[in-house]
Amino acid sequence: MKNTLFAIKTLDQLNREAASETSGLKRVLGPWHLVFLGIGAIVGAGIFVITGHAAAQYAGPAVTLSFVLAGLTCSFAGLCYAEFASLIPIAGSAYTYAYSTLGEIFAWIIGWDLILEYSLGATTVAIGWSGYMVSFLESDLGLRFPRALAEAPYAFDPQTGAWTKTGALFNLPAAVIIAVITILLVYGIKESARVNSVIVFLKISIIIIFIGAGLFFLKPSLWKPFIPPNTGQPGFFGMSGILRGAGVMFFAYLGFDAVSTAAQEAKNPKKDMPIGILGSLFACTVLYIVFSLVLTGVVPYTKLNVPAPVAVAIDSMRLMWLSPLVKIGAILGLVSVMMVQLIGQPRIFFTMAKDGLLPKAAARVHPRHGTPYVTTVAT
Repeated sequence: MKNTLFAIKTLDQLNREAASETSGLKRVLGPWHLVFLGIGAIVGAGIFVITGHAAAQYAGPAVTLSFVLAGLTCSFAGLCYAEFASLIPIAGSAYTYAYSTLGEIFAWIIGWDLILEYSLGATTVAIGWSGYMVSFLESDLGLRFPRALAEAPYAFDPQTGAWTKTGALFNLPAAVIIAVITILLVYGIKESARVNSVIVFLKISIIIIFIGAGLFFLKPSLWKPFIPPNTGQPGFFGMSGILRGAGVMFFAYLGFDAVSTAAQEAKNPKKDMPIGILGSLFACTVLYIVFSLVLTGVVPYTKLNVPAPVAVAIDSMRLMWLSPLVKIGAILGLVSVMMVQLIGQPRIFFTMAKDGLLPKAAARVHPRHGTPYVTTVAT
């Protein structure tokens, strides 16, 4: 590789790196680990919120078609990732792919884009997890949590553009969950993947319980008209509303790319990476479609533009025992999202350091656990 900003790695170089065991990372992940990593990243609390908002504001019951379009669009991106992950089975995701096709300078920019994505994403999700956990403790378990330890010390007011003091010290639940996940990720990637698989199984089970219960309360009349007529403004119902809903639903799929960051820890990356990426996309698309059909078949879509649309559905079915289960599903969903994001970012650091674009310390691997512990802790 030439020492220039536009140096490009050849496929032979990349494959030699992939074949080399000098990285120290352990190849312990099978296809099911990767599928569950993808599902863990994609299915978060958004399924309980975004679906209702898109149905109420843009597409009505046809939000199901929005999911189909968004899933189809993501599948094209997923095919690209699967192809690259098969050809270049190295940790680094889009950073590595950019290095092999566009050169070092573009890889550097995309690498830092990914670092921003994963770090800010994990931060935001941790804050959301804290809110769900505090709400669950107080409303369902009757345990009061001090507000001084559940919020940030400053809050931004978008109307005035000023920061104001909240009186809080720091967000303790958010800090604790990140610390726990970090310890697990340092301990081992296989152990982390197993915990993620258990969490994914539990949260998917809760979503399936909601779907199963909803089937007994379906009112097919609520699906008529399936595509509400356009209001006269583009993007509000009709075909344009379905397209706008698909744009919103696209965010419900974000995260499948994080699977590619674990390419160097897959047992057979050329075979397993495409299965992990495309398998998780397909599974989540089917889940989203069925979930949206049940949600709009239980409650009129006009009533779903609320912070907790699933709670409205539960109230209409009068199944109060479902409410704490949904909160637990959201809490578990956010944990797996954070875990996958915190798996992704350290491996971007790791690969950039191996390429000489970051200090060598960022490429250190734990001698016993085989994880990039320096960058995991730093993240």
